[in-house]
Parts: sequence; structure tokens; C-alpha cells
Amino acid sequence: MTPRDLTFVLGGARSGKSVHAERLATGSALPVTYIATARVADDAEFSARIAHHRERRPAHWQLVEAGGDLAGAVTQSDAPGHCILIDCLTLWLAGLLCPPEGDALPIDRYHAQVAALETALVNAKGKLIVVSNEIGLGVVPLGAATRLYVDELGRLNQRIAALSTQATMMVAGLPLALKTASRA
Repeated sequence: MTPRDLTFVLGGARSGKSVHAERLATGSALPVTYIATARVADDAEFSARIAHHRERRPAHWQLVEAGGDLAGAVTQSDAPGHCILIDCLTLWLAGLLCPPEGDALPIDRYHAQVAALETALVNAKGKLIVVSNEIGLGVVPLGAATRLYVDELGRLNQRIAALSTQATMMVAGLPLALKTASRA
């Protein structure tokens, strides 16, 4: 059995986490599949962010737009000798709990999606790089929906960190090792 190779990259907005993850994927010298979790919206500023990410990615990387079924996207893209970069859990969770259409998944279906993702990551045979925001460093937010989102992202990040063989926190473009392969 091949040991899991899962690198978890966390950080705040504009911390350099996506750029760092992209460098790790490039440095792997493996074929890369980039799994995007953002849903294109009518928001011009957010569309510009997505375009910036697209322009930065190498053209030869495969792109999969996951939508809500991130576990399925991982399973379909996984292969030995292949690298999957998931960017990012934060937007995937937002799409499940706060979709633009306004109909959030019931919490039990959301938990099933998280469990399916966890299973896909555990069973993966290739290299995995997973990006997420760390948003739990501030005050407790006002509003039940925002608190639910922050709490669920914190729980999701903890689950992925526990599965990871390496974890890095990005601060001001600098990678801080939280968990190394030797300490996994």
C-alpha cells in the first residue's frame, strides 16, 4: 500500500496560499489536475479573481470544475503518479452552505458530502494538495449563518489537517510548516 501524500495549505485572504500550492504542484513534476471549487457568479470582482487564477495556471494542467461533488471530482481525477490540486475548500463549503440560488443543503446532506470527500482523500493513490482559508482567528461573527459557516469550515479544516501528511500555514507569502511528513 502506498502511503497517502496529502499536503494541506491554509492561510488568510491574499496570504499566498494558492501560489504556494501551485508551486508545490509544479515542483512535483507530475501531471496536474486542478480542481476548482468556485462557482462563476455575476459578480465582476469575483470573476476577475477567477480569471487571475486561470491566467496563472500552466496551460497543460487539466481543469475540473467540481461544483458540489468534490469527492466525485477527486475520485475521477485520481491516479498513481498524478497530482491533484484542490483550490479551495472555503469556496466549496460556501457553495454548499450559502449557494447563490439560496437553497443550502440540509446539514445532514452537507455532512455526507464532507464524509465522501474524506473517503476520497483517504483512498487517493496520487499526490494531493488541498487549499483552504483559515478564518477562525478573529472574533465570533454576528449572525447564525455566518457562525455556522465559520464553525463548519473550522471543523472541515481540522478533518483535512488530521488526514494530511504535511500542513503549511501561509502568512504574508511565507510558508510556516505546521506538520511535516516526518511528524505526520
